[in-house]
Amino acid sequence: MSNSAEKPEVVQLPAESPGTAPVASRRASAQRVREARDRLTSSSGTRPAFDSEVLRQYAQTRLSASYVVMLLIVATGLLFGFWMPPVSVAAWTCGLLCIHTAIIRSCSQFIAAQPSSLAATRTWRTRFIVLDLLYGLGWTALLIHPSGFDVVSNTLIMFLMLVIVAVSSMLAASLPIAALAATAPVTAAIAVNFTLGGTFDNYVLALLALAAEGYFALLAHRLHSATLATLEARAEKDALIGELEQAKAISDEARHRAEAANVAKSRFLAQMSHELRTPLNAILGFSEVMKSEIFGGHTVPVYREYSSDIHNSGVHLLNLINEILDLSRIEAGRYELNEEAVSLVHVVSDCNHLLKLRATNRGITIHEVFEKDMPRIWGDERAVRQIVLNLLSNSIKFTPQGGEIWLKVGWTASGGQYLSVKDTGSGIAEDEIPIVLASFGQGSNSIKSAEQGAGLGLPIAKSLIDMHGGTFTLKSKLRIGTEVIVTFPPERVMSALGPMSEDAPPLQPETTNGKTADAASSVRHKPILSAGTGL
Repeated sequence: MSNSAEKPEVVQLPAESPGTAPVASRRASAQRVREARDRLTSSSGTRPAFDSEVLRQYAQTRLSASYVVMLLIVATGLLFGFWMPPVSVAAWTCGLLCIHTAIIRSCSQFIAAQPSSLAATRTWRTRFIVLDLLYGLGWTALLIHPSGFDVVSNTLIMFLMLVIVAVSSMLAASLPIAALAATAPVTAAIAVNFTLGGTFDNYVLALLALAAEGYFALLAHRLHSATLATLEARAEKDALIGELEQAKAISDEARHRAEAANVAKSRFLAQMSHELRTPLNAILGFSEVMKSEIFGGHTVPVYREYSSDIHNSGVHLLNLINEILDLSRIEAGRYELNEEAVSLVHVVSDCNHLLKLRATNRGITIHEVFEKDMPRIWGDERAVRQIVLNLLSNSIKFTPQGGEIWLKVGWTASGGQYLSVKDTGSGIAEDEIPIVLASFGQGSNSIKSAEQGAGLGLPIAKSLIDMHGGTFTLKSKLRIGTEVIVTFPPERVMSALGPMSEDAPPLQPETTNGKTADAASSVRHKPILSAGTGL
């Protein structure tokens, strides 16, 4: 096998991960074993599949040049009719044409038969070699003349010999042994004929004939090596394509199973979360009654504290179940937005009011920076409220005592609205940001915190803002702080309705064929855009 055939063994994919190294090693070992077995079972030292392919190329080349060779034989016969008896030349021409016809017929039969077994390939290879040997001997019978030729004839014979050797070498390049069988008798006969002449010129012509044979034999060998390397490269490519298709099929199957498992998990969580609420409502109700001492005081005062602990734990568990239920509904694609006109400033103010007592107890100062006369947005108020509560509660949870939090609401550069929650907490490592944004993901600071959660606040907030067509951006540095920015797209800003007063009820936009008329209202009225911060 040529050196070029070994190149695919050392080719490696770029940036190969350590986990794929054993797979690549096993593939290379299997390839070396397969190639060694193929060389031992092959008749030419190559793979058995290549033997058949090489013979096929040989046969196709012979068939494509059949008329050219036939014309060369007839022209040679006519030319030699000037020096030899016409009957002898005609007999030689007919005989060589018969041999050529036998070669063409064998090539046609080989292509039609398409042999696949090793024994059949060897039989056809031997047949081609024998026919090429007869073809070469046929040319030898014409070029050797007992009485010899003059100088002009010798030059003509030398030229004709070069043409014959060149054509035969090119036609049989796919099968070097056949090329040697077709050209060696011609070269040997010419060299012997020139040597018997006994002159210096004849010796030079004999050496030139042998050199020409060596050159064309080397050329045929190089062409055969190039053909074999091409076949091997194509086989390697087909094998790699097959492996890639198999790996893709396995990957697709694994992905389908993972998606099915994810959907099943989401349905299970939704079902279990719903089932857990029923007994939890009873626990919350009775613990509230016991904590409030509606039916009389406890004989043991510590029972009041126990009842309060039971109630607080139940509330925490209910919040956790609600988060799991929301996440499972979002992942299962069953979360539907109940859209209406919502004032982002009012929602943020309400959420700040709910959590202000907790922040005050921890010594945390919350600063409000709101743009004035902000119009309402078209969205789900419950989802927007949940986004703000999750972000603000996270900031309070991970901000140390005496820290500060900034709540900002304003305009984006594109005409949308944004909410920013920035704190001076412990921050998140850059490599942990994808973890905290994943479901149930928690960073190292969250694990160390005394108030550990389920790791669902940020994923739920991101999913809800994605459902509104907005963006979710988290920027954080260790020991400096964290900032989360969520934006609502300009098409959700109800500019035409104007700013919402404190006591004004939420308005529903006009609908046309079941669709909101936001676009139409924005055309009829100029949008009210204040000189915002331009985030």
